[in-house]
Amino acid sequence: MESTRKPGVSRRATLALMGAGAATLAAPWVASAQAKTIKIGMPTILSGRVAQLGTSSRNAVLLEVEKVNAAGGLAGRQIEMVIRDSKGQPQEAARIARELVNTDGCEMLLDGEASSGSFAVHEVARDLGVLCIHTCSEASSLTADPKQHIPNAFRCVRQGIHDSIVGASYAASIAKAKGLKKWATCSPDYAYGRDTTGEFVLYLKKFAPDVEVISESWPKLFQPDYTDVITKILQAKPQALYSCLWGGDLTSYIDQANIYAMFTQMEVFAVNMADYTALTVVKNLPKGIHSGDRYIKTFPPTPENAAWGDAYKAKYSEYPTNWSWQNATAVMFLNEAVKKANSTDGKKVAEALTGLTIKCPFGADGTVTMRADDHTLVGYAIGWGTTIPKEPYVLDMKAGDWKTIFELEAEWKKSKGYT
Repeated sequence: MESTRKPGVSRRATLALMGAGAATLAAPWVASAQAKTIKIGMPTILSGRVAQLGTSSRNAVLLEVEKVNAAGGLAGRQIEMVIRDSKGQPQEAARIARELVNTDGCEMLLDGEASSGSFAVHEVARDLGVLCIHTCSEASSLTADPKQHIPNAFRCVRQGIHDSIVGASYAASIAKAKGLKKWATCSPDYAYGRDTTGEFVLYLKKFAPDVEVISESWPKLFQPDYTDVITKILQAKPQALYSCLWGGDLTSYIDQANIYAMFTQMEVFAVNMADYTALTVVKNLPKGIHSGDRYIKTFPPTPENAAWGDAYKAKYSEYPTNWSWQNATAVMFLNEAVKKANSTDGKKVAEALTGLTIKCPFGADGTVTMRADDHTLVGYAIGWGTTIPKEPYVLDMKAGDWKTIFELEAEWKKSKGYT
């Protein structure tokens, strides 16, 4: 259990059970409190197939909180993280978020849920008015849809529409070069999967108009067996496959698909492949899968990014993930916003966060911005490349162009009626 204490100050960590018979992973993970502390609550997924989402998010938060506390805290207040397991259940995520504020006295929320839970936590933030930063949900509509907008909620996460624009441009160039006209898709059956796949196909056809999607598969989130999905795709005989499966679902899918030699029969574009949570877990990593960057310490190719990845690995004995850098960046934003506001008051911090640009090791140009109009992260390093089964795992990452992303995203928002 990691401490968030200031060096030289005696602290202790406590783990309080949520009720009689509660399992350890269902309990709040609490870094110890002392005078003048500020509690920040974090609902996330710490058990089940995608537990690494929660554990790598938590680890990154604690790594950055240690730095903030060592430097004096948020406006002189030491941060106390209260982290709980939702088990990936949206209803539980909402219940926990509400309890963190109303019972545990948390003044802010870092929402470490997948998209399925983030929409539920978002409604709690709307109801309670508490400052909330979403740190894992990539469903574009969470911040792009003006119906979702509230002044106290922000998204410090890469966004599906951004990945889709960059990924589709990259895929279209390969499709044209190799004559890949018949495509299949396989993505999880919930908001993130359907939104992101739809956005990718939209831009793939924009950049390569002769592309045709001949098969769609929508496995359930956390589905244990992909045999039916894999055989359906093979029977369709596509030339290329797009997938935004992620985490344990992606690694299970690849391990099962390897049995059928799927990756020798078509070009595969898996947006979530280039992340250590997948790269280091797949039993036999196929060569040549095309992927968007999630987190690898070689992209962006800067000393700051490599140093952060190495520091995380040194502390936790494993590489960080996409969720890690996003959660770390959220703490960086909070720290800078509190400095700007000279206050930990949620409303003042929210005002300071809006439009804020900070130095960040994960920025395309060394900085990232919390965009003012929709409270979402922009300017992060984003690109696509091809995997190899050993370090550095991805070669020749081709960086996306944010000018193009902004232009096409604005068109997309207009087409959806968001602007």
